[in-house]
Amino acid sequence: MKLRFLGTGTSAGIPIIACDCSTCTSTDPRDNRTRTSATVEFTDPDGIDRVILIDTSPDLRQQVLRENITRIDAILYTHNHVDHTFGLDEVRRFNEVMNQPINIYANEHTMTALTRVYQHIFEPHKNVQKSFIAKLVPNIIEPNQPFTLFGLHITPITLNHGKLPILGFLFDSDHHPESDLLPLAYCTDVSGIPDETMATLQPTKTLVLDALRHRPHPTHFTVEQAIEAAAQINPSRTHLVHMTHDLLHSTTDTDLPANIALAYDGLILS
Repeated sequence: MKLRFLGTGTSAGIPIIACDCSTCTSTDPRDNRTRTSATVEFTDPDGIDRVILIDTSPDLRQQVLRENITRIDAILYTHNHVDHTFGLDEVRRFNEVMNQPINIYANEHTMTALTRVYQHIFEPHKNVQKSFIAKLVPNIIEPNQPFTLFGLHITPITLNHGKLPILGFLFDSDHHPESDLLPLAYCTDVSGIPDETMATLQPTKTLVLDALRHRPHPTHFTVEQAIEAAAQINPSRTHLVHMTHDLLHSTTDTDLPANIALAYDGLILS
């Protein structure tokens, strides 16, 4: 059972186009941040290796090639913004390799947006000619309505992304009681956590949490707000994601509390 950070950057990625700041010109590979996405990788009760992808960032092709990911068994979506969805077309290669469709899971708002943007995938009968497209099975999910994929229990939770309610995910499993990773909460693009969700997150052992920068932002936690939220949830460890170029990894990470760290592309937690 492991969590792999495919990307940990904000919507512009790092380095940002036409920027010569210390983070964008850094030689530390941890400062090279593709758009935020992750995989949960585990062995199911039948002994089959599974990969669940969280969001399809515009950098998905680069990410899966870098990490040598050869299968995707399901995709979970947090919300419909471009930096979390515009790599969807890339999953068609996994259809070809695995010779099967991929189930995708999103709330109704996000699924409607995906269907509109990727009409060639969801309404292939309208295509002018036959082409190489992804084969997907859409599934609508709702907050606080758990479901199970390959023995992994998944609870969608409500998070506030500015004025937009989006989804985070709480993962747990009866088949991996030895795991130091679980329960795992994945909460990107957060500016507020409702009280009901905060209560649901209390058993979390591993927390992934949005922390854009130090300056306030209307739709994302600052580093300080993320630290405060983590203190309320009280997990064993917290890793911060969706960082902009304001945060140089080496100096920011050094100043964080002992059980909190910046994530970086390629980091694997187990």
